[in-house]
Amino acid sequence: MTARLGTARLGPGERYAALDSMGSQELDVVVVGGGVVGAGVALDAATRGLSVGLVEARDFASGTSSRSSKLIHGGLRYLEQLNFDLVREALQERSLLLQRIAPHLVRPVPFMFPLTHTGWERPYVGAGLVLYDSLGFSFGFTRGVPGHRHLSRRRALRLAPALRRTSFTGAVQYWDAQVDDARYVMTLLRTAATYGAHVASRAQVVGFLREGERVTGVRVCDLETGTELDVRARQVVNATGVWTDDIQELVGGRGQIHVNASKGVHLLVPRDRIHSLTGIILRTEKSVLFVIPWGRHWIIGTTDTAWTLDKAHPAASRTDIDYVLDHVNAVLSVPLTRDDVEGVYAGLRPLLRGESEQTSQLSREHVVAHPVPGLVMVAGGKFTTYRVMAADAVDAVAHGLDLRVPPSCTDRIPLAGAEGYQARWNSRNRLAESSGLHVARIEHLLQRYGSMIDEVLVLIEADPSLARPLTGADDYLRAEIVYAATHEGARHLNDVLTRRTHISIETFHRGLAVAEEAAELLAGPLGWDAEQVKREVEYYTKRVEAERASQEQDTDQEADAIQMGAPEIVPVAAPEGRSL
Repeated sequence: MTARLGTARLGPGERYAALDSMGSQELDVVVVGGGVVGAGVALDAATRGLSVGLVEARDFASGTSSRSSKLIHGGLRYLEQLNFDLVREALQERSLLLQRIAPHLVRPVPFMFPLTHTGWERPYVGAGLVLYDSLGFSFGFTRGVPGHRHLSRRRALRLAPALRRTSFTGAVQYWDAQVDDARYVMTLLRTAATYGAHVASRAQVVGFLREGERVTGVRVCDLETGTELDVRARQVVNATGVWTDDIQELVGGRGQIHVNASKGVHLLVPRDRIHSLTGIILRTEKSVLFVIPWGRHWIIGTTDTAWTLDKAHPAASRTDIDYVLDHVNAVLSVPLTRDDVEGVYAGLRPLLRGESEQTSQLSREHVVAHPVPGLVMVAGGKFTTYRVMAADAVDAVAHGLDLRVPPSCTDRIPLAGAEGYQARWNSRNRLAESSGLHVARIEHLLQRYGSMIDEVLVLIEADPSLARPLTGADDYLRAEIVYAATHEGARHLNDVLTRRTHISIETFHRGLAVAEEAAELLAGPLGWDAEQVKREVEYYTKRVEAERASQEQDTDQEADAIQMGAPEIVPVAAPEGRSL
């Protein structure tokens, strides 16, 4: 995104303006769903010159797109399934994201694959990684990451002393990439808004507008005010992931796409609990288990089990947590215990339904369908290939519009914060000196906001108290909390502690120690009074208590029942004199 364009803000005023605009004109396309695919569709359509609206029932990326393994990867295990096209496509997208689209948000990460058999395993895995590295080349791009290398057990132990010597015979190291998934989605949406898309969260689709058989728009309820409005559009795109079937029901029946939800559970532990300079990937009886470096933490996951209960708050049970711990402890010299676990999160993968009942066998490929005139459905896929999914969906929109719509250009559109990022990174010492912040803080901000760091520093210049870290979560500055509300579409405390930051999973207190301070910082830009601040803290506290209690239950049903017992977020009344 160039500085000349200026990056769109997604503050409270912009949200109301977006809803007003969506309710007062006929759009070319309205997108239902504010996860990575929906955000990608909005950007793709906007950069093709279409008028675009996007509505999300909860917070942006609040479903699958903030609960992933936070990896941008080709899917090494799909090579065993001979799915070369899927791997090639994902690796080409990885190169694009690393080198052109989002170098400030996507970065290389090394993984070690411990070998447990002598003889056949090393040449077998090595051949797979030769193919993996080769497929990573795309036209005009290098891989963006180093190639793999073979390691003896002694060399592997130098890189990962935490491994139990007797648990492996040697290793192979390779590289993939990682991303802050929720932040990536928010940056996608801000980029789309910069190109003219109207974007609003907490805006739930409650029905479809119809003219005979044709879908002509959606009926939207603003969950903050209770006001409903009609959003008219020539094409509607359903990009709701695991909610795909639910949205299809609103059209009046089952559609052409059917999605199963597969639950994946991840644990966070402090970095000092596992002594390693590299991530680790382990084969399990069902899939693979990653140990992923994540700042001052490790992310360990994931599970892969069918989920048919509440989609909004999938619950991690004691059984899930023990499964992850048992499998990682099989290779660690010092086992982890539940006391080492800082945070737990569970997400749902939208898998295209197939003949097998095992979710690990369902398709990770995506599909686009046009079940009725005016409606496009897109589902399946994976985070890494969101851009391809979005382009395919907008191609279907263009067909439905029966207009000359230019082809997708998002492979050449840097996201907000990417333009000028490298120059700002090279100048980080000078930036630290001029701002008064330590260079480590500047690096932290650059890797979250890229060249948009100046917008955060402006807040600090206006109020120097915002340069202080949060008490109890010192990885984050107070300015970042305010910025989440003024620029990044955060509407509630939970949005900030769970997705704009990851305090809810990166601290043993799960964010409770900073909830009041953060709520008070949000009060100004969001127009909260003291009563609303209190309600936000109470809601967040009850949600954390429910999550902790659910993680002590043995079954999904017991864990889900406790999660369902926690209250939903309390909406904030519209500003006085404001109506839609």
